[in-house]
Amino acid sequence: MQRLLYPLIASALITIVPFLMTFEKGQNIVRGLFGYEYFALLLFIVFIKNKLKKNSHAFAGMVTAFALLIAALFAIAWLDLQNLLSIKNWGTSWYGTIPFVTCGLAIVMVWQIKPFKFNAICFILFVALILHLEANNQYAAQPLAQFPTIDYLERTAPRPVQRSEITNEFRNKFAVTDSVFITRNYVDTTRSNVIILVESWGAPLDIQRFEKQLEIFDGITTVIGIHNRMYSRTKTAEREDLIQVITHDSVTRKRDTILLPQVLNSIGYKTTFLFGGDSLKHQRYKYIKNIGFNEAVYGKDTNNSILNDIQIINKIDSILADTTQTHFIAWTTLDTKFPLSGFTNIYYSNPDAVDSAYTAQLTNTLLHIANLASKHPKTRFIVQGDHNPILSPIKFQERFYKRWVPFVILN
Repeated sequence: MQRLLYPLIASALITIVPFLMTFEKGQNIVRGLFGYEYFALLLFIVFIKNKLKKNSHAFAGMVTAFALLIAALFAIAWLDLQNLLSIKNWGTSWYGTIPFVTCGLAIVMVWQIKPFKFNAICFILFVALILHLEANNQYAAQPLAQFPTIDYLERTAPRPVQRSEITNEFRNKFAVTDSVFITRNYVDTTRSNVIILVESWGAPLDIQRFEKQLEIFDGITTVIGIHNRMYSRTKTAEREDLIQVITHDSVTRKRDTILLPQVLNSIGYKTTFLFGGDSLKHQRYKYIKNIGFNEAVYGKDTNNSILNDIQIINKIDSILADTTQTHFIAWTTLDTKFPLSGFTNIYYSNPDAVDSAYTAQLTNTLLHIANLASKHPKTRFIVQGDHNPILSPIKFQERFYKRWVPFVILN
């Protein structure tokens, strides 16, 4: 027991002393009771020291390993101190002596204890890690172990762009909702409706960029906002946008989903789905039919060629020309699908060049949508993104919120 207790106390000494020496009333710093890395290093230091003692002709590798373990102990203690000081924005000054004092005392404490065998050390460290994880799961406010190296790497690693939390500037200007279900809130059952899912239209971090996009719809917008997406998948977005209600059987607890095309079919609407690409993509030929559309139009079903966004808009225009019938039309655009044409290197293309091509394609699609909505003012248009841009350079992706997309309600 003594063989285990001394390294544990020594590792706690190295961990707790700098915390106490830099303590300020009211500080909110979560700190482990002992340093896991110190504990491991001290066990191995005693193990190697014993090997050297028994073998007077110790090979150079063993001596080097011993020196490296000692150096690692002091180095990690130094990093740990810097972690604490950085939280307070303090300089090192005299605090720099603390790691040398605590590590020196720790080595003295364990120097004379009997070592564990190598396998026993590995088992002890495994058990200690499991105990820490379980304790942390039960009571996260007080961790059992401290990991200075991990803390240091977390502190010094480059920070990714914050893309999850919507800024107050956005919230003050536009409707912001966590709900993935938008369409059902704005469908108008007294007239025709066109639901447009714009491929890769994500909410940009730059609010001025978003406002410039919205200028395209000036004079015909009813609601403007951004909403959350659960997944970055077009197939999921297509289904989410068409859900009317989800129910659960009170006995079997089975889930049942009622979809908008099914509801609108029952009240006399003609329901049509359009996609300019191949019906085999994401097996649309199968699941779109199951959603309940009367008709589905695909690019490769008729003349084996892709239909671009302008061609699909012309088809929607011709459908809406029949004013004797109320229509429910759902369309997933294609022109801004990544990877964009001309950029074969998906993640390593020039992000500015990708942005320029994307913006041009998106602007063109949105402009033609706005013209279509203006031409049919009695038809409700619900336009939204399917997901933020993916399959593109990371620097480009970081210009958009993650899993947040715009939505605009026209007419």
